[in-house]
Amino acid sequence: MMNTTCTRVIEVDDFEQRVLMKILADKRNECIAEEKPTEDVSDLLLKVIDAPPKKKKDRDRDER
Repeated sequence: MMNTTCTRVIEVDDFEQRVLMKILADKRNECIAEEKPTEDVSDLLLKVIDAPPKKKKDRDRDER
């Protein structure tokens, strides 16, 4: 069986992104307090923080 990875893309608004960041930061702090590894949570937190905003389509350009 071939090992393949599947990438998922989700669309969230600014509020939802902040909620995700808070939850992941809390989970990371919990792992630190319990002396558990934090690499996976930290990597995911950075992905959420660095996620680029979706570009808006320029409707005026289409009308020309």
